[in-house]
Formats: sequence, structure tokens, C-alpha cells
Amino acid sequence: MDTITRIVLWIFLLTSLFGFALFGADKWQARRDRRRIPEKHLLWCAFALGGVGAWLGMKAFRHKTQHTKFTFWVPVFAVINLAMIAGFLWLTHR
Repeated sequence: MDTITRIVLWIFLLTSLFGFALFGADKWQARRDRRRIPEKHLLWCAFALGGVGAWLGMKAFRHKTQHTKFTFWVPVFAVINLAMIAGFLWLTHR
């Protein structure tokens, strides 16, 4: 595996972990009635290669699962993110 591929996969992994942690942190803050992470930040993180982690965070923490925009957009972003990574791997390793 070449260096560029490793870098892209690490970025994908780290942004997914960040998305997962962001949903966990927001749930933690919600339970303690503290200042929350804005919804647009959660959605932007899901859009910016963190979709898989955000989707897993929604499920694991049962957070934002009653909000239509999250139940629609986060899985859509996750699928788009996976398609982008798959397309990148396909193009660079043919």
C-alpha cells in the first residue's frame, strides 16, 4: 500500500473516530444540561468524512435518533463517505 493511500485511510479513520466522539460528547453534555455542540457542527462532521463514525455514534449513544434531519442525512453522508473511499481505492489500485 502506498503512502497516499495510507494517509487517506488514516484521515478517514480519524474523522470517523472524531464523529463518533462528537456524538458521544454531545450526549454526555445533554444529560448533564450543559452547553451543547451545535447541530450544524455534528452534521458538518458527518459530511466531512466522519459519516460512518457519526452514524455509529448515533446508534451507540442513542443520540439524535428522533431528529429527521439526522436520521436521513447522517446515513446518507456515511454511504457517500464510503463510496468516496471505495472509489479512491479503486482508482489508485487498478
